[in-house]
Amino acid sequence: MWPLRPKRRAESALALLLLAGAPAPAAPGAIGVAVGARSIQPGELTVFTMTTTEPVDSMRLRAFDREIPAFQDARLTWRALVGVDLGVAPKTYPVAIDAKAGRQSIHMTYPLRVEPRLFPTRTLTVDEAFVSPPAALRDRILQEAAELSALWTRSGPGRLWTGPFVLPVPGRAVSRFGTRSVFNGKPRSPHAGADFLSPAGTPIEAPNAGRVVLARNLYFSGNTVVIDHGLGLFSTLAHLSEFQVREDEQVVQGQIVGRVGATGRVTGPHLHWAVRASGARIDPLSLLALLGSIAPEPQGFAPSAARSNRPE
Repeated sequence: MWPLRPKRRAESALALLLLAGAPAPAAPGAIGVAVGARSIQPGELTVFTMTTTEPVDSMRLRAFDREIPAFQDARLTWRALVGVDLGVAPKTYPVAIDAKAGRQSIHMTYPLRVEPRLFPTRTLTVDEAFVSPPAALRDRILQEAAELSALWTRSGPGRLWTGPFVLPVPGRAVSRFGTRSVFNGKPRSPHAGADFLSPAGTPIEAPNAGRVVLARNLYFSGNTVVIDHGLGLFSTLAHLSEFQVREDEQVVQGQIVGRVGATGRVTGPHLHWAVRASGARIDPLSLLALLGSIAPEPQGFAPSAARSNRPE
């Protein structure tokens, strides 16, 4: 147990108990906070579970200078997905937790340790136009980057996904998340997703339910579909040969959204799957491993369900 003293913002009988491990019964008027792990690596997700002894109106978290929404999973249970961006340096970071019940509010922090993570390097040869783009295309590239940055802040307020996530295509990840990329001898941004080698034309399935917020051609990622799963969680599916969904369309898990292709900056046909959680770049395999443990119903957990979908 972490012996932290709550800082009251108003007179309140409400107290928070910060627990490590599984939630234990909290004292009257208390909130128990259980965390999936005391330490985490860049690109990983963990779940904060807040269990109350009486209803609260809202629960909010803030970590890594980002607001992280919490969702009410049951009458007395709230959860939040806390992700560590690919570029976060190893050290201990405070996760602020704010709960409100009427006029009563309370603030506490949880120390989350980010551990070092080593990433491999890959060397690729691609069309030089995708390494040093012509000046005429730079405005387009900057505009697309700005649009995507804004997109990560406009997620729906409710949870759209249900149950564990699944792989969009069958097969193994051939290029892992975080790999340092060298294109034509020039270092570029780390690989912020996972690549799955599949034949051109292979159907690509929605990894979970959500709303299509982007379906168009982008310079680097080619034909791209972005699905908002709600509460700051997004899937990006890139390099498609064709689209089979439109923007603003609601999709269900397993629905075909497009087909594998080789559009954008690629060396051959494959699917690039990237995940954002409240703006943080997250390893899709971490998402698969974690979200099988968040059941759509409040009464249970099924941690093995998602792990069976994780490629080795």
